[in-house]
Amino acid sequence: MIDWITPAYANSAPAPEAAIGNIVFMILLFGIFYFLLIRPQQKQVKKHKEMVANLQRGDSVETRGGLMGRIHRVEEDHVILELGEVEVAARQFRPVRVKVRRVAVSEMSAKASVATPEESADKGKE
Repeated sequence: MIDWITPAYANSAPAPEAAIGNIVFMILLFGIFYFLLIRPQQKQVKKHKEMVANLQRGDSVETRGGLMGRIHRVEEDHVILELGEVEVAARQFRPVRVKVRRVAVSEMSAKASVATPEESADKGKE
């Protein structure tokens, strides 16, 4: 029926050297995947968790959805982003604030500058 498969070839087992070679190849392949794909992804996840844990008021951030704004308030698992201002009545501007989950913050554009009490007093005098 099938002339190109001989009974001797179909019944033969692979040589032990070939099995060892296959095992070494699989280990080598896993090592390559680990160092090129898995390890960098783990580092990136760790860096993102650290960034989300250190969010504070005044940080400029960007969300996964593309919203860019400054953090107005930090809650337990949410942040309130201030996106800008909207004119409500003539010459009255109100801030636009959006509640976003902390994990939705994808990157931080600028860290809030922490002013010392002396700098705060100097700004108030001017």
